Amino acid sequence: MTFAPFAATGRMRLAVALSLYALLQMPAASAADLLQVYRDAQSNDAQFASARSQLLATREKLPQGRAGLLPLVTGTAGANRTRLDQTASVAQGLVSASGVRFFDNNSWALQLSQPLFRWDRWETYKQGELAAMAGEVTFQQAQLDLITRSSQAYFDVLTAQDNLYLAGAQKKAIGEQLAQAKRNFEVGTATITDANDAQARYDLATSTEIAAQSALEVARANLQQITGKPVDELLGLRPEAELPAPMPADSNAWAAQAEASNLQVGLANYNLETAQRETNKARAAHLPSVDLVASYGFTNQTGSATQTVSTHYTASQIGVQLSMPIFAGGQIQSRVRETIALADKAASDLEFARRTAAQGARQSYSGVSNGLAQVKALEAAERSAQSAVESNQLGYEVGVRINIDVLNAEAQLFQTRANLAKARYDTIMNGLRLKASTGALKEDDIVQINTLLTSAPGAMYQLPQKAKVGAVASPAPTAASRRGGRREALASGTPRS
Repeated sequence: MTFAPFAATGRMRLAVALSLYALLQMPAASAADLLQVYRDAQSNDAQFASARSQLLATREKLPQGRAGLLPLVTGTAGANRTRLDQTASVAQGLVSASGVRFFDNNSWALQLSQPLFRWDRWETYKQGELAAMAGEVTFQQAQLDLITRSSQAYFDVLTAQDNLYLAGAQKKAIGEQLAQAKRNFEVGTATITDANDAQARYDLATSTEIAAQSALEVARANLQQITGKPVDELLGLRPEAELPAPMPADSNAWAAQAEASNLQVGLANYNLETAQRETNKARAAHLPSVDLVASYGFTNQTGSATQTVSTHYTASQIGVQLSMPIFAGGQIQSRVRETIALADKAASDLEFARRTAAQGARQSYSGVSNGLAQVKALEAAERSAQSAVESNQLGYEVGVRINIDVLNAEAQLFQTRANLAKARYDTIMNGLRLKASTGALKEDDIVQINTLLTSAPGAMYQLPQKAKVGAVASPAPTAASRRGGRREALASGTPRS
């Protein structure tokens, strides 16, 4: 009995230990990809939810416009009681009578009105059709905007994520170079200048890393605003990923397609037709209106002031009612002039939308084609910068290069890699915008880009093995081979101390 608490405590400790072991054995959460981010945005983005609700509201314009052409049926009912306080006299007041009487009157009626000719209501109905179709186009535009917004936010995070990896890798490389410079200074093979240069670069790299971390947090917050979920690690592009080129390879063809199928152009078309029908509706105010009217009612009356007999009856009628405007003080003509001016404005807006769509398509096409060329150039620059790092590192080891040369070469390599990653992201985004300018952007394009991602972010930003300080890619050189290497270095340039 006295050992029971200790046994319980042991079992509790064992359970806690097993739980901690299980947590440690759980696999780490995988990084999110572009498709997952887009689908989260579909479910949680506030702007897209607003556009979805706006679509539902706009669809109601069609039944509202149709209602003006359908019959209008109204019903009325009433019940009232009349109190009659009556005094009667005859023959100069010789005979008089007075009394209070009550009468009840109950009635109900149905009225029907069916428009036979109301041109303004027909135009309102056609405007409702146009509004519903324009609402569908507006929602499609919201879908395209969601794809581009979520993709841009995704690649903004990747850019900040890459910059942080680059800053960390560069800081590590500078730290190794700083340690090497300090060791060389201690043994007397280098001056204190090398150590000071490396220390200054290391301090700057530390500051750059802090700024990159802050920028990454901001980019993740922007992405979380769209997806509604916290963002951790994101999958990056594979270094060998082949970026898709625009097909067809003709900017004029893309511009022509944008003029024809751009969603903003389609919306401007609907706005123009709506404005033209508004002019027709204003002119219809000069025309007569013809309605079919019918009614049916029942009345039950117990009496009146003139009779005491109860009556009840039903009444029905049907006919055609014509209404003709004669004079409205010039309001109709003014309204027609106003709508004509608004229709001209809508026509100009349509032309502007076409030109904007064509220009946007040309710019995006240029961004893709030039981006692909820039990526190839930066890939070559990266290889050259990597070779420069290796050469300067070996030159530093044999004494023909100083520490600042190695630091500059490493900085150039990391900057080239940052530019290369940014160029890849910009090229992909321009490709998405190019398709969006023609209204052809779909979720399948996100799926295609998703195949270019990898689960090893930051792997491409590490320095090559040969470029690491103190690393030896081949057996240690002999004294003779070192003297030969020094002679080759002297032949290529004057050594500096």
